[in-house]
Amino acid sequence: MQQNIEHFVESYRQLQDRWSEQPDWLSDLRGGALQVFSEAGFPTTRQEEWKYTNVAPLTKISFGSAAGDSEAVHGIERAKQAIASYTIDGCSTLVMVDGTVVPELSSMGELAGGAQVKTLREALVSEASGLREAVVRQASFEGYAFAALNTALMQDGAYIFVPDGAVIEQPIHLLSVSTAGAQPLATHLRYVIMAGPNSRVTAIESYVGLAGEPHFTNSVTQVQVAPGAAVDHYKVQREQPNAYHIARLQVRQAESCTFRSHAFSLGSALARNDINVTLEAQGSECTLNGLFLVDGERHVDNHTTIDHTQPNCNSHQLYKGVLDGHAQGVFNGKIFVRSGAQKTDAKQSNNNLLLSPDATINAKPQLEIFADDVKCTHGATIGHLDEDAMFYLRARGLDQDLARSLLTLAFASEVTDQVRHAPLKDALSNAVAAMLPAADSARSD
Repeated sequence: MQQNIEHFVESYRQLQDRWSEQPDWLSDLRGGALQVFSEAGFPTTRQEEWKYTNVAPLTKISFGSAAGDSEAVHGIERAKQAIASYTIDGCSTLVMVDGTVVPELSSMGELAGGAQVKTLREALVSEASGLREAVVRQASFEGYAFAALNTALMQDGAYIFVPDGAVIEQPIHLLSVSTAGAQPLATHLRYVIMAGPNSRVTAIESYVGLAGEPHFTNSVTQVQVAPGAAVDHYKVQREQPNAYHIARLQVRQAESCTFRSHAFSLGSALARNDINVTLEAQGSECTLNGLFLVDGERHVDNHTTIDHTQPNCNSHQLYKGVLDGHAQGVFNGKIFVRSGAQKTDAKQSNNNLLLSPDATINAKPQLEIFADDVKCTHGATIGHLDEDAMFYLRARGLDQDLARSLLTLAFASEVTDQVRHAPLKDALSNAVAAMLPAADSARSD
C-alpha cells in the first residue's frame, strides 16, 4: 500500500500551485492532514473498526486528480446525460462534475431568509472566519486516514449557511457526477452545513456515475445544528459497480434541535459510510435511518456513532440491508450515554434480509451506558424471506420471482416511506424497484 500513499502525496504536491490564494490556516491544516495520512496509511482488516472491510483493492489503483476547474468540456458534456436522469423535482440544485462545481449546469435560485449556498472554493475566501471554526473544529482526521486524505486534497464542494429563523422550503440538492473518463479518477468533496438558531433546511447529497474507468469518491460532510434548528439530510449513493465510495458525516447538535439523516447505498463495488453525531446540549433529537441493497461481489459498510453527552436527549436509529449473490454487508452501530446524560431515550434497530445463501452480513449493535436513569434498546436481526408470506403470494398466482421481489420491496419500504420530500421518495422507490426486476415490471404495469 505504501506505493499508493506516495501517489496521493504526489497529487498533493501537484495541486499546491492551485491553492495559492488559500489562507494560511488552511495550508497548515492540509499539511497536518497529509502528515497524518502518510504516517497512518490506509486502514487494514487488522484494525477492529475495519475488521470486515478490506480496502486493499482500492489502494492498488492509481487514481488521478480532477482538473479542478469547469473547463473540462468533455466531462461536462458527458455529465449532462446523468444530470437529466438524476435531477430531483422541487429542489435547488448545485452540480459537481468530477469533483468541481459547474455553475452552468446548476439551478440555484435565491433562497429565503438570506440563506446562502456557495462553492467551497468561494467560501474559503469570502467566509474564511466562519469556515475556519467549522472545518478545524470538526476536521477530526486523527485516526481516520480517509478523512485526513480528504482534508489534504479537498478542492471543491459546498457551503450552506442558513441564518437565524430562516425556513428553506425547497431542498438543496448537491449532485455529484463522476464521468469516468480515460483514467481512474479520485474526487475529495467537502460539504459544510451550518443551520442557525430556529432555522429549517433540507439537504440532499447524490452521488452518481457514468460507466467507464473506476472512480473513487472520498467525501466529508460537516453539519452544525444551532439551538431550535431542524436539519433533514439525505444521502443517495448510486455510483457504478466498479466505483469506490468512502464517506464521513460529522454532526454537532446544540440545545433543543433536530437532525434527521436518511442514507441510501444502492451502488459501487465498495462503500463505507461513517456517521458520527454528538448531542451537545439538552433537548436535542437525532434520527439515523439507512437502507442498503447489494448483490454480486459488492460490499457495503455502515458505521454509526451517536454520543449522548447531555441529559434529556433522544435518538432513533433504523438501518435495513438487503443482500444477494456473494454480497457482503457490515453494520456497526454505537450509542454512548455519558455519565451526566440522564433521561436519555435511545433506540437502535438493524434488520437484514439475505436473499442468497452466499450473502453475508456482520452486524454489531452496541450500547455503552454510564448513566442510570435512561431508556435504551438495541438489536439486530438477520433472516430470509418469510416462507408463509411466499406461499400466500404464490397461492394467488404470483410467480416466485415476483413474490420474492414484492416482499423485498415491502421490507425496504419502511425506510423509503420516511422520506419527506415526495419527488425524492418516488425516485428512491423507483430505484429500489429497478434493482428488483420483477417488482419493477409489476409497478410499471
